[in-house]
Amino acid sequence: MHDDRRLTEERLDRFTREFLNGAVYSHSAPVTVTAWPAPGEPMPFAEAVAQEYTAITPGTPWGAPWSTLWLHVTGAPPSEWSDVDGALELRVELGFTGGPGFNAEGLVYRADGTVVKGISPFNAYVPLEPGEPVDLYIEAAANPDLGGDFVSPTHLGDRETAGDGPLYRLGTIDLALRDLTVWELQQDVWTLNGLMHELPFDLPRRHEVLRALERMLDVVDPHDVAGTAAAGRAALAPALASPAYGSAHRITAVGHAHIDSAWLWPVRETARKCARTFANVVDLMDRDPSFRFACSSAQQFAWVRDRYPELFGRIKDKVAAGQFIPVGGMWVEADTNMPGGEAMARQFVAGKRFFLHEFGIDTPEAWLPDSFGYSAAMPQIVAAAGSQYFLTQKLSWNQTNRMPHSTFLWEGIDGTALFTHFPPVDKYNSDLSGADLARAQKNYREQGTGTRSLVPFGWGDGGGGPTREMLAAAARTASLEGSPAVEISSPAEFFDAAAAELPHPPRWVGELYLEFHRGTYTSQANTKQGNRRSEHLLREAELWAATAAVRTGFAYPLEEFEEIWHLVLLQQFHDILPGSSIAWVHQDAERNYAAVARRLERIIAAALEALAGSDSRTQRVADAGERRLVFNAAPHARDGVPALGAAVADAPESVPPAPEGSGFRLDNGVVSALIDARGLLVSLVDAATGREAMAAPGNLLQLHRDIPNHWEAWDIDSFYRRDVTDLVDAEAVTAERDAVVVRRAFGDSTITQRISLRADSPALDIENDIDWHERQKLLKLAFPFDVHAERSAAETQFGHVFRPTHANTSWDAAKFEICAHRWVHVGEPDYGVAVANDSTYGHDITRRPIDSDGATPGTATQAASGTATAAASGTVVRLSLLRAPRYPDPETDQGRHRLAVSVRPGATIGDAVEEGYRRNLAPRSVPGAAAVPALVAIDHPGVIVEAVKLAEDDSGDVVVRLYESRGTRASATVRADFPHESAVRTDLLERPVDAPEPAGDVRLTLRPFQLVTLRFRR
Repeated sequence: MHDDRRLTEERLDRFTREFLNGAVYSHSAPVTVTAWPAPGEPMPFAEAVAQEYTAITPGTPWGAPWSTLWLHVTGAPPSEWSDVDGALELRVELGFTGGPGFNAEGLVYRADGTVVKGISPFNAYVPLEPGEPVDLYIEAAANPDLGGDFVSPTHLGDRETAGDGPLYRLGTIDLALRDLTVWELQQDVWTLNGLMHELPFDLPRRHEVLRALERMLDVVDPHDVAGTAAAGRAALAPALASPAYGSAHRITAVGHAHIDSAWLWPVRETARKCARTFANVVDLMDRDPSFRFACSSAQQFAWVRDRYPELFGRIKDKVAAGQFIPVGGMWVEADTNMPGGEAMARQFVAGKRFFLHEFGIDTPEAWLPDSFGYSAAMPQIVAAAGSQYFLTQKLSWNQTNRMPHSTFLWEGIDGTALFTHFPPVDKYNSDLSGADLARAQKNYREQGTGTRSLVPFGWGDGGGGPTREMLAAAARTASLEGSPAVEISSPAEFFDAAAAELPHPPRWVGELYLEFHRGTYTSQANTKQGNRRSEHLLREAELWAATAAVRTGFAYPLEEFEEIWHLVLLQQFHDILPGSSIAWVHQDAERNYAAVARRLERIIAAALEALAGSDSRTQRVADAGERRLVFNAAPHARDGVPALGAAVADAPESVPPAPEGSGFRLDNGVVSALIDARGLLVSLVDAATGREAMAAPGNLLQLHRDIPNHWEAWDIDSFYRRDVTDLVDAEAVTAERDAVVVRRAFGDSTITQRISLRADSPALDIENDIDWHERQKLLKLAFPFDVHAERSAAETQFGHVFRPTHANTSWDAAKFEICAHRWVHVGEPDYGVAVANDSTYGHDITRRPIDSDGATPGTATQAASGTATAAASGTVVRLSLLRAPRYPDPETDQGRHRLAVSVRPGATIGDAVEEGYRRNLAPRSVPGAAAVPALVAIDHPGVIVEAVKLAEDDSGDVVVRLYESRGTRASATVRADFPHESAVRTDLLERPVDAPEPAGDVRLTLRPFQLVTLRFRR
């Protein structure tokens, strides 16, 4: 038999493109369309429909960037259509220029204000009832398509620079009859053609499908598709009826619409995206009761509840019916690398409380398909929130290594393990095509022991969700020879079935590091600084408000705390905190952080006033020249003030610099630091060990070319290290009253450093005031230490994670940029150095050669690139201070920044923990004379109190969250210094997990990094 395969395939392609697709709609009729362009920001339906509308015709340009055009569509189907079979629909062509989620979008309302469905590319229709007149409004959003190449600058992401030229040209809006037989034939062809192209040439099934499609082509008349479509379906029926292999891979298809809570659009637009997508989903559910859809992010439900109450009521009905499924249990799909421990816990507290309150559902899984890597602390946090499963997909983006498992146990830093699934379809917005289903089967790593994987299907990122075409594909592949067997179901049902067939799954220990998007630890420094500051202000505000409530009857602002937490948690979304959104998003974030700070400062001031009996405003200790009542929110005693309490104390002072040679020395008897004439740190010695910490000059600023191959704000590519300038030239190095001041200029930027040492402090402080105006550059701050460290420790949520400083394997080499919270530590068994920061997350820590006498060959540039060789190795710690990517915000990081760093020689891990809190939690002082005892005290220095607050249920109970911080076993006593009836261990949602203990001290035995929440019943 001659091989005419390619001829038939080309014939099919042309038939589908030129004849079949155009025959789906058999009849069309005009409607009347009028329009009103809304000025400024979006407005509610009731206001918009009251405006004066004027006629608009196809071809009319519309839509300045981020604007809204309201359309009013009226008409009636022709009377003769009553005798024609088909589904009546309104077709809406807004002038789409690309795919869904990154384009013009619309939301359709009835005249009474109820929501019908969304409009987007590939889903641009509105089902209508036969014979009924049309009276609909469409809220059309002119969202710019900013997808592009992810590197080229665009000014469309800032309302001030986006311009006012129209982006779109209105297409045809009309009534149409959809020929259901032709549409079904279209779906048959799409499914079989997709399957055929994934089957190997030597498999008979491939050729059976080809010949079935050929027979369809023979019986369907291209010039009368409607009249012959039934015959075409009959020709394909045997091929579609052939059942799946008994050993076929089983796919749980879950309707999904990953909607970024902000990204290439502002937060305000996300709320509208949710309404459009959710309306589409509910409409599909009304037509197909078997359809199920999973949706994460309580914040998105809350937006719809507050702005579209009628739609939210319909969603609640579908949730009750088991069709619309809340998943994930978080407030948003957050970044997990950078949020602090308490903030990460509150993602689940806020999300799960919302789902329980609104729907009565306790979600069993964490759902994070698109975050940029996953902290090793997550398994414990997820389990502590009462969940048992975890889903992600993003690691399929790894540049270097492939994850060895699809379904596995993920073990975190404390030993807690989660049953985890990594969908082998390698995407979270599948259309259930033959290619996607084949990829899921091919990539599944547990072949032979497991049989199933999960596929999230539906248009995502910018929303849209599943379509009727995707449901048709699922129905056709439920049991189809050559294809995985597809079943629409829920995530929980998938996880239960997968766990049952894999009683002994493989285990992955430690973080799920994404070998990509490493620049997100650094981009948008102001957003990151706002997050860090907000987290610590919330700690202070809750601590002092709870203390004042117990001690003085102060009114604890529970509702206000919830509002503030929700805003801070929203801004930890995985495209906001990582710095990968348009300018508008980050401008909003900075304004929100400023508002958060003002609100929390008011709460703190009021609580301290109540505790101190003072009506004076609080001020920082550094500004107080006399003995005052000092409040210490840190978990360690400081300067004579107990942890979590207040005492009368003197404000610590900094030692004055002393000239030495051509430089200056700072020496407080605990630490001695020498800064040379270039402003570099050439010596750092702690008195306790007498050991020199520096292997080469530190406090070295280094400027790198930073032009990644793709994804500018997201990526740092390893070759950045090959181009570096050491900024060793100083304009001035001077001694001021309490600091050495170093001034440098480079490119179009300047930096002023204040290097100081407080009396009795074990750490040297460096404050960097940077006026940054570079483009596509990366600014690093380097400290070459005379420490032989094979691994570094970096703080993460409720503990720390170790990472290699070498590149022995491809897994090690891929971690050339890492994330740390408040501190990193490098050390030998009996000596180490800690570097703490106040808002920096990106670091790199590498080995570097040194001579046997401690001298360092070569330059710091060589150390960074690893080109020098010598007999022994030291360790270079570098902090990534600032970047300057051009996309998606061309002004990223431009302007003024103040970033603080401290270096503590002779430090243990415990010292590093303490230094991290000191760097981020300055004491406060107010006039007052009476000490304020802490509500709780712990007798073990390694057991850290992370939060003291009142209970979420407004009972007035005191909740204390603590953890073991050093990675060792710890036995500790928790003493509550206030009357209480009992104490009980709870989960993160403050639900008991143990029996209550009577009033008195609480004895705890903690495993390394264990997280514990205690609730004291007052």
